This record gives sequence, C-alpha cells and structure tokens, in this order.
Amino acid sequence: MKTTKPANQSGKIAENIAAKYLAKHKVKLLTQNFHSRFGEIDLIALEQEILLFVEVRYRKNENYLAIVETIDRHKCKKILTTSEYYLSKNKKYQSYQCRYDVITITGVLDKPVIEWIKNAFQA
Repeated sequence: MKTTKPANQSGKIAENIAAKYLAKHKVKLLTQNFHSRFGEIDLIALEQEILLFVEVRYRKNENYLAIVETIDRHKCKKILTTSEYYLSKNKKYQSYQCRYDVITITGVLDKPVIEWIKNAFQA
C-alpha cells in the first residue's frame, strides 16, 4: 500500500530540494524558513551581489491550477513586508540589490521537475 506524505512534510522536502538546486547554480543559502510577525520566506540566498528572497511551491500535479497561480497578491505583499523586516535586522545586506524569485517543483519528489522563475514579482 502506498502512503502519502503530509503536506507540510512534502513542503519541507521541496524546500530542501530547492536549496540544493540553488547551490548547484552557485547560489549561497543564507537562511531557510525565515519567520517574522509579517510572514515567512522559504529561502534567502545570495547570487553574487544580489539578495534573493525565494518562495518555493510544490504540487504533485497541476491538473486544477498552475502552481505559480497559487501565489496571489496577498502572498507577495507578505513576502515583501517580511523581506523589509529581514533587511532591517541584517543591515549588511541593505545596499544589495534584491530580487524576488519563485521555485516551482512538480511531480514526485524523488524525480522532481524544477522551474526557477527569476524576478517573479517586484517590490
């Protein structure tokens, strides 16, 4: 009998996959699951002199809704506000250019399809 993983466990696995994917592309992970009272950012990383705030989305399939369509205006606002909070607490990155990316992961987690959408939304 095949068992399914709880959604939060699958999400954590997807975030780890995304972090490894970024590392393969010479991106340095600074923090994972940064929380504030404003929200959460899945991954914060450096790509040379660009500070990346990355939302990771996982879906086993996209039969009903494209995965990127699950990131609404409200979610973007939470990420933007949380990134501003992160910068206020990490002053050494305040002069860096910031970029808001999305990594989508679909399919089974042991053979995922990964798409990295750079500059997915703007501040």
